[in-house]
Amino acid sequence: MTQSPTIAQALSEVGPRLKRLRTARGVTLAALAEATGISKSTLSRLEAGQRRPSLELLLPIAQAHQVPLDELVGAPEVGDPRVRLKPHRVNGNTVLPLTRQPGPLQSYKMILPDRRTTPELCTHEGHEWLYVLSGRLRLILADHDVVLGPGEVAEFDTRLPHWFGSTGDGPVELLSLFGRQGERMHVRARPTVRTPASGG
Repeated sequence: MTQSPTIAQALSEVGPRLKRLRTARGVTLAALAEATGISKSTLSRLEAGQRRPSLELLLPIAQAHQVPLDELVGAPEVGDPRVRLKPHRVNGNTVLPLTRQPGPLQSYKMILPDRRTTPELCTHEGHEWLYVLSGRLRLILADHDVVLGPGEVAEFDTRLPHWFGSTGDGPVELLSLFGRQGERMHVRARPTVRTPASGG
């Protein structure tokens, strides 16, 4: 079946459009491959125009970038800037992903209920940055047991045993930036160490 020139032109523009969208968002082929389940070589060939675009390839890519399918095949490249928050329940917490695309750093807003007070320490690869919006957050990190209030920040290597939750006085709202491969954030936290008050 012979394609019309219009269809052929649209298909030829899909690869460059996919590459522009990915690079503009700072997403690597490896990160996109992990998010979509499509191999790096297939994604590379698709972007280079050496692989024919199909729904089986474009749908996972559109989902990973959180853009409409028609944006990949010919609609204007400027996407909707609004972030549509879809909260999830994770271990009794309300988690709202704020990041719209795959990448090394992911951001979340979290609401921890006041009943989340029993420490259950865990370890995993990564680096986490926490900013308390409201409430009082108890953070246990290795040998440290600290309480953070609104406006306070903590940053730590998640390979250390850690847990955070409410002090029991009420729910806690916080922002979390998490790097799966241990990427550090640009904002550095001052470690909070409890020391006896010195006389002045």
